[in-house]
Amino acid sequence: MRDTAPLTDRARGEVMFRRGAEAITVGRFLADVAALAARLPEKPFALNLCADRYHALLGLAAALSRGHVMLLTADRSERRQREILAAYPDSYVLADAGEEPGWAAPPGALRVAAEGGGEDGPNPEIPLQQVAIIGFTSGSTGEPAAHPKPWGALVAATRAAAARFGLQGPAVTTLVATVPPQHMYGFETTMAMPLHAVTASHAGPHFYPVEVAEALHAAPAPRVLITTPLQMRALLGSGEPLPELAGVISATAPLATELAAACEVAWDTRVLEIYGATEIGSVASRRTRAGEIWSLYDGVELRREGESDTVWVEVPGMPAPVQLADAVEFQPERRFRLLGRRADMVKLGGKRASLASLNRLLMQVEGVEDGVFVAPDDLDSNPAARLMVYAVAPGRDPAAILAGLRERMEAVFLPRRVLLVPSLPRNAIGKLTRQALEDLRRQPVAGGG
Repeated sequence: MRDTAPLTDRARGEVMFRRGAEAITVGRFLADVAALAARLPEKPFALNLCADRYHALLGLAAALSRGHVMLLTADRSERRQREILAAYPDSYVLADAGEEPGWAAPPGALRVAAEGGGEDGPNPEIPLQQVAIIGFTSGSTGEPAAHPKPWGALVAATRAAAARFGLQGPAVTTLVATVPPQHMYGFETTMAMPLHAVTASHAGPHFYPVEVAEALHAAPAPRVLITTPLQMRALLGSGEPLPELAGVISATAPLATELAAACEVAWDTRVLEIYGATEIGSVASRRTRAGEIWSLYDGVELRREGESDTVWVEVPGMPAPVQLADAVEFQPERRFRLLGRRADMVKLGGKRASLASLNRLLMQVEGVEDGVFVAPDDLDSNPAARLMVYAVAPGRDPAAILAGLRERMEAVFLPRRVLLVPSLPRNAIGKLTRQALEDLRRQPVAGGG
């Protein structure tokens, strides 16, 4: 049994990246990797701040070839980056050539560019047990946590996802993404995928609807859009015409069936959803419009701990099972239904619900463009405590939103207050961190309820 896997198992003449009109072959990529690897310092950790996906992948591959570990965080704030560098003092920073990483980079930060190293280079063998990346959680459930992932797990996950989404050729599928390469979802789909699936990532970055539409029109077919529910809603609402899509893949937040169906009709394609987490990567998928049941990737196993709600997931290449943050209901044929995060469950009046399910009902209320239920810290200990809602709903008042909620949920879960805000402080991938919600609670807002 092999204990290594090559950096890529693609043919050297295949296109694996597109930067504007430039098509980058596997051979050219390997040459660029070798050139960058020769410039890396003798330090064990690299903080990858490259927004250009090709630069980000060059940084990862060069670090891997030197036995270094890539630190990945989607939080590009100066505060978070300084925290990571303080926790990993023996690190160096990689940033796009010609671009500031959003703050004063430390002395010696390496600027990454297409190295011009030639048209071919060595394809290094990477030990399967070598830690390739350390991904940091978003902080949506508390302080961001670090999760190492070995090279073997990344390779196995990429191959399983490629099989699930039909990305094994013969045509090279172009991947256009709105999510940063430092987020685990963006990393797996747009950085790891071109290494081991018949795909070519678009370098980007792309965020605004017009940018996404332009990138898709410039990309050769077949094309797949990698995105989030927040950005799907914005793209659909913009009315930007899109070219033919082989599919849309969504993750990072629950996708409403109504939004998925509207996008399928408007863009004449299939909308697929990935289930995963920073701790485990992607492990399951579903076609959102077809129902709420998820299908595990090949090789992934779920097992319950006795009669409890605790579920462990076994992922190929990971050294040990990982406890799932969500409660699930097992279904036949390696499928499951999500019941919500265990830490997300609230109990009021002897009844239980997940905040995620309440948020979905809130988004069904007419006029609500965005919104979130928030549980007070003393909900479990204070019998008088109740939920509250922040909503983005231009032209609507709190009473109308409350009336819409009353039609959709049991009275015990109705919010005590509905507070109207111009926008919610979501990050680049659409998540609300706990710190952002706490900051929001301290701000004066309109509304009542």
